Amino acid sequence: MESPVVPNRKKLITTLGILALSFVIADCSNPEQERQAPNVILVMTDDQGYGDLGSHGNDLIETPELDRFATQGIELTHFYVSPVCAPTRASLMTGRYNYRTGVTDTYLGRALMYPEELSLAELLQTAGYTTGIFGKWHLGDNYPLRAMDQGFQESLVHRGGGIGQPSDPPGNTYFAPILQENGVDIQTRGYCTDIFFEAAIDFVERHQNQPFFLYLSTNAPHTPLQIGPEWFTPYLEKGLDETTAKVYGMIANIDWNLGRLLTRLEELELEKKTIVIFMTDNGHQQPRFSAGLRGRKASVFEGGIRVPFFIRWNGQFGPGVKIDRIAAHIDIAPTLLDLCGVKTPIGLRFDGVSLAPLLKEPTSDWPDRVLFFQSHRGDVPDMGRACAARSQKWKLVQAEGWSPGPPPEDPHWALYDMEAEPGEQNDLSGEYPETVNRMQEAYEDWFQDVSATRGYDPPQIHLGTEHENPVTLTRQDWRGPRAGWGTEGLGYWEVDVRNNGTYRIQFRFPPAKFDGTAHLRIGPVDDQISFEAGDDEVTFDEIQLPAGPGRLEAILEMTQLEIGVHYVDVERLH
Repeated sequence: MESPVVPNRKKLITTLGILALSFVIADCSNPEQERQAPNVILVMTDDQGYGDLGSHGNDLIETPELDRFATQGIELTHFYVSPVCAPTRASLMTGRYNYRTGVTDTYLGRALMYPEELSLAELLQTAGYTTGIFGKWHLGDNYPLRAMDQGFQESLVHRGGGIGQPSDPPGNTYFAPILQENGVDIQTRGYCTDIFFEAAIDFVERHQNQPFFLYLSTNAPHTPLQIGPEWFTPYLEKGLDETTAKVYGMIANIDWNLGRLLTRLEELELEKKTIVIFMTDNGHQQPRFSAGLRGRKASVFEGGIRVPFFIRWNGQFGPGVKIDRIAAHIDIAPTLLDLCGVKTPIGLRFDGVSLAPLLKEPTSDWPDRVLFFQSHRGDVPDMGRACAARSQKWKLVQAEGWSPGPPPEDPHWALYDMEAEPGEQNDLSGEYPETVNRMQEAYEDWFQDVSATRGYDPPQIHLGTEHENPVTLTRQDWRGPRAGWGTEGLGYWEVDVRNNGTYRIQFRFPPAKFDGTAHLRIGPVDDQISFEAGDDEVTFDEIQLPAGPGRLEAILEMTQLEIGVHYVDVERLH
C-alpha cells in the first residue's frame, strides 16, 4: 500500500495550526489541565553502536550517565534503524521509510529530503511547540531542504554529513567549528559536542515555560576522530588502540554532556514534564566490542541496524523496564505525536506505528509485524540488494551489494531465528523454505510500494530566493557518474532558478596547477572564463538566468583534464 504525503502541504499546516490553537484554548480553560503537553528531548549520536555502552556489557568504556539513564525509564532492547545515517534521519523525522522521502544514501545528492515531506518538527510546531535542532541535520544544506525550512524555529547545525567533510568551509574541525545558526555562518569556540549541548541547555532554559521539542543530534563519534587528549588518554592507558580510544573518548564526552543536560532538567523541575529519548543512528563504524552482534555500520546484519534506545518520562513510565518487541525509527514520529496529544493530519500516513500503548502497558499483547531495511551506494536502489526483513522471530538477510557497482548475481537469502540465535550465524533457509518465500515476497511488495511513492528523481536546490541568497553549492550534493570527493571528481547540481534575473556566480577551488578555462553551464547559459596556474577562484558577473529547473555544471578544463570545483556561490543581484 502506498503512503502518500498530503498534497496541499501549506493548507494542511495552517489547518492543523488552527486546530491545535483551539485545543490549547479549550485545554487552558481548566487550570488543572494546563501544561499537559510534555516537552520532548531527542538525543541521537552518530556511529555509536549497540556495544558502545557500559550497560550493554562493555567493561572498557565509561558511560555512567547513560548507564544510569537506561535504568530510569524504558529500554527497547530490539530497536532498529537504517544501516547509515541520513536514511535513519529521514525516517526519524517523517515516520516513513526513507525511500519515500528521496533520501537513498549519505552523499552525492542522495541525502536530500523532499521538502513536501512533513517533519516531526513541523507537526509539533503547528501544535504549539517551540522547536530547536542542535548538531547534525544531514537532509539538505540549502533552501528549501534545511532544518529551518522543515519546522525548526531555532537551529545551530553543521553542513552535510559531518564537520570537516566537503560540505563544510575549508579547514573546519571539531574544535571551534564554523556552524550555521539559523542559516548564517558563525565562528564558534570550544569543542563541537560541548557547543551543541550548551546551546541545547540554553534553549531549555529559555523555553522552560512552554512546550518544546529539542532535537540534539551530535556528529560524534563519527570520523574524523577528533577529541581532546583528556578524554582519550585514559583509554590508551587501558591498552586500547588509538582509534578505539578516541571513539570511546568522544562517547565519554557525550556521556558527560548528557549528564549536564539531565541535571539541568532536574534543577528546572522539568523531569516529569519532559520525554527524553536517547538513541543512535546506526551501528559502530570501526571494529570493536559489539555485544555479540554481527556486522557494523552499512550492514543489514544486527550490528549495523540494531541500536541503543532509551525513553524516560518520569511519572508516566516505570523505571528499569525492558521491552523486547521489535521497533524502529519509523515509529518515533507517530509515537511522539501520540504521547504529546497531537493528531496525525488527515491524509498523512506513517509507515511506523505509535508505540505509546506498548510503552504504557509493556506486558500487553503486541501484534507482530515485519520491518524492512536496505542501503547501498547508488542514485537508485536495486531490489534485493543489501536488504533485510525482520519479524519478531525471523530475519531474512541478503547482505551482498552495499558497495558501488552492479548488483550481485544470484545472491543468497539467509534466514535466522532471532529468538534462538541472535548472533546470525546459523542459516536456516534450507530448513524453512516457506518462511523464506513468504518474507521475500513481503520484502518485494515493500520495495515496489516505497519506490512507487515518488520514484527517485532528486529534490532540487532553489536559487535566487529571499530565503537564501547567496546559495553555496558543495560536493556533498553534486551528482553524476564522476561525482565524488576526490581531487578529480566532476558532477552537477540539480537546481531550480526561482526568479529570473541577474546573477553573480563564483567558483572556488584549490589553487590550479595549470592554466585553463572555467566553464559555467546552466539552462541556456554556457559561459567560460580563463584562469592561470595558482588561481583559486573565478567569478562570472552579470549572468542572466531565466527561471526554471536545470542542471548547474561548474567545470575546470586544463590540459587533458576536466575536473569540478569545490564550491559554487550563486547570488541573485538586486
